Amino acid sequence: MFRKKKNQSTIEPQQVALVEHAQKRIAQKKRFHTHLLISLFVVFFSMVLNFAFDYKIELMPFNTYWAFAVGALLGILLLIHFLRVFVFYSFMGKVWEMEQMEFLLDKQAIKVEKLKRAMDKEAALKANAEWQRENQNKKVTMIAAAGENNALGKDNQLIWYLSDDLKHFKNLTKGHHVIMGRKTFESMPKALPNRTNVIITRQKDYKAENAHVVHSLEAALAFVEDDEQPFIIGGGEIYRQGLDYADSIELTRVHEEFEADTFFPEIDSAKWREVWRENHDKDEKHKHAFSFIRYEKIHA
Repeated sequence: MFRKKKNQSTIEPQQVALVEHAQKRIAQKKRFHTHLLISLFVVFFSMVLNFAFDYKIELMPFNTYWAFAVGALLGILLLIHFLRVFVFYSFMGKVWEMEQMEFLLDKQAIKVEKLKRAMDKEAALKANAEWQRENQNKKVTMIAAAGENNALGKDNQLIWYLSDDLKHFKNLTKGHHVIMGRKTFESMPKALPNRTNVIITRQKDYKAENAHVVHSLEAALAFVEDDEQPFIIGGGEIYRQGLDYADSIELTRVHEEFEADTFFPEIDSAKWREVWRENHDKDEKHKHAFSFIRYEKIHA
């Protein structure tokens, strides 16, 4: 007697069900073909009797060849059998049931995903509100230089060189924490001196000299909790996320439009108000006119 090996794989119940279903379908089709052959034989034999021997049967309310009556009956039964095996089964058989099940599961998955997104959004809003309460005395500032079309840079590089803007940036951020994305950090020769550099990246094993690495903006803001005015300095995605947490924006508006692949988010006038502006014209050191603008968030 052979014994089953312990490591021998077993057939899953779903596979057994599929095999049994296939066997049932084969049996149905065999019965249909048998039915078809018997029907053809009976009709043919009846017609031979009718025509060869002119054998009739009395059927009310008229006389007719009984072979045609038998053929019609068998034809009706054969049609019913055909519809059950091939037509109704195709529309409402196992395959149809599986398709309906997949359709309903897909609809349910879409509903679950929408609910999950709504819950995630609600959780993010709640986390932001809690962060705002815990950091009432902290002033998070976003600082950037952007063109009239909100252009920030191209190919991870600045598009312009404005010496007064660089001095303005240095004076404001000196001695503070500066929060940036990985690409922004890698666009610089080295970590910014006289500031605490905080880098946001999804890369868990990322290392940077003279900088602290975190993996979300929330983690970065938690890291700089002792700084009364940390600065968010880019890039585009970090600015977009930072709008929810920032209290002020120090924006250098360069008064031209530029071709770029990174952009500063649109400033909503319903949420931000301009509180200070300083205009600068073109000169021998600056190829573009620009303005220093300060925005403060409008709190309800």
